[in-house]
Amino acid sequence: MRTYDVAIIGGGIIGASIAFELAAEKLRVGVFDRQEPGCEASWAAAGMLSPAPDSPRDLPLVPFAKESLRLYPNFVQAIEEISGKPCAFAREGAIELFYSTDAEAQCRARLRSLNELGIAAELISADAARRTESAISASARAALWLSEEGSVEPRLLMEALLTAARHRGIDIRANCGVTQIVREGDRCTGVIAGGEKISAAHVILAAGCFSGQIARAESLGQLGLTRPVRGQMIALRPANGAAGLRRVVRSERGYLVPRRDGRIVAGSTTEEAGFEKHVTAAGLRKIIDGAVELCPELAGAQIVETWAGLRPGTPDDLPILGPADLSGLWMATGHYRNGILLAPATAKLVREWIVRGRTTFEVDAFSPLRFSRGEAHARTAV
Repeated sequence: MRTYDVAIIGGGIIGASIAFELAAEKLRVGVFDRQEPGCEASWAAAGMLSPAPDSPRDLPLVPFAKESLRLYPNFVQAIEEISGKPCAFAREGAIELFYSTDAEAQCRARLRSLNELGIAAELISADAARRTESAISASARAALWLSEEGSVEPRLLMEALLTAARHRGIDIRANCGVTQIVREGDRCTGVIAGGEKISAAHVILAAGCFSGQIARAESLGQLGLTRPVRGQMIALRPANGAAGLRRVVRSERGYLVPRRDGRIVAGSTTEEAGFEKHVTAAGLRKIIDGAVELCPELAGAQIVETWAGLRPGTPDDLPILGPADLSGLWMATGHYRNGILLAPATAKLVREWIVRGRTTFEVDAFSPLRFSRGEAHARTAV
């Protein structure tokens, strides 16, 4: 029987980042993935690194997202030094555009909101935005400049991270899905993976949208309330002579993320489609319309790739992080649209829990127990 200090279920950006951190503490770590690690939501992501909330539901996440963005340079540096591979991390800032007839008022309201949250943002004119990125549409009426934001290429990041993890001695097992969580009394003592019993002092459930399936099969459904949320994406290559982009450009209708090889990734949809992972005509049209509104020259761009990924959604759109009510079992899942951004802070958090028994960051809002607490509160109210 194989024995580890920590067994991690899921080899995406979250599971692999946690493994990388724990291995630095000289722990024996095994990562078990149902397919090739890093080939689900992590592979499909655009790679924007933005702590700015998209909706009021995201507000509890902002401090954690800001901390993770702060950690990103050192996180990438460690991965690149150990792996010898690039992650294509860039800190070029981002431009947010507004198009409606009341664009100025919308832009100023957004600026106030971001500044109240401690997010660096400043109002610039649409003309100034076009001077920064010449491909930006002339129909944009107002703009914000977010100087601290950045991007990374998720596929390069995952390749480098998995290589670095192996260099740190982590046992990464592909096509080795976990079918059972092993219990002895009221404690989790390991998993069954690939038909083999694995012993571990700690088990971390970090299987993205598949976490819910595992949790429900183990009668832990309230702890792992994840579901798949499909996101479609397109990679474009501007036509000869067309202006490219240096930084992220976005609006309420979509976003553009430049790659170092000249491609531009455009996204995205947010669809409740179960585990159906394919692109649709309607989804691609929505993305293209948003992309061309941001940069009209992209109307003539070549479509070089289309794909879809399954984000791990939760009932409140917030991550599920922390100890379960089964001793030895930890949750690190449900990062929804923010897995790439939140990986460094999540890895640090889990390392602190397991190694030191306490954390330096307050994350009670993300506790796996919040859902059962909510049910208990509802029953009391009734």
